[in-house]
Amino acid sequence: MLEDYIWRKKKERDILIMAHMVVGYPSIEESLDLVRTIVAAGVDLMELQIPFSEPIADGPVILKANQTTLSSGLRVDDCFRFAHQVTNEFDIPFLFMTYYNIVFKRGEERFFAEAREAGIRGAIVPDIPPEEGESYMAAATANGIDPIFVLAPTSSPQRFDYLGRFGSGFFYCVARRGVTGAETHFSVELDEFLQRCRKATQLPLALGFGVSSKEEIEFLRGKAEIAVVGSQALRVLNSDGIGAVGSLFRSLR
Repeated sequence: MLEDYIWRKKKERDILIMAHMVVGYPSIEESLDLVRTIVAAGVDLMELQIPFSEPIADGPVILKANQTTLSSGLRVDDCFRFAHQVTNEFDIPFLFMTYYNIVFKRGEERFFAEAREAGIRGAIVPDIPPEEGESYMAAATANGIDPIFVLAPTSSPQRFDYLGRFGSGFFYCVARRGVTGAETHFSVELDEFLQRCRKATQLPLALGFGVSSKEEIEFLRGKAEIAVVGSQALRVLNSDGIGAVGSLFRSLR
């Protein structure tokens, strides 16, 4: 399971890096090159986002990538084939990130059975809360896939305690209000938020939404187990190409 992998890797380095990419962006072929480049740069885990027409947690950079990919004709079947290819080629854990409508329309049992066959280790689906996701969680765990839940700074202590009962693999901690891609202030408030997360669970913590530099990752050392880099990698991809994304991830070490 992901939790065991994370704690094992933590013995080698004091903070792990998880990359996020949108499957099929800019194209399937370039996506494969992008995964190879990012893995070669030394990331520890990777989210593969299955594009969706209304990615409500994502900001304009990732939203545009979703829209571009869907306009090109990419289908969910293509994402499963892509996952199968990269999990066979690389030995880091890959997770699916998407929205519940994708899972629902495919069928929870089918989605997770096919995800297992494709080598996926976890699923981040931010719009399905535990109180509405009993069958979702059951289908995931039955197929050996960790359903990853989100801790947000707007949540009450009671909500933190409730979510802590359902964790698996790790928790995805949202650095601030709003969507991905905007500026995050790495400050005392973020430190206090992570302390609240730590009190709610014994699972590893991943911090996402706004991580873009080595200095920010340095801030997270000792506070979170995983730094998640998504929108910044897409910005670099759009402006400077795949090779520059590899340079970005190498610089974060």
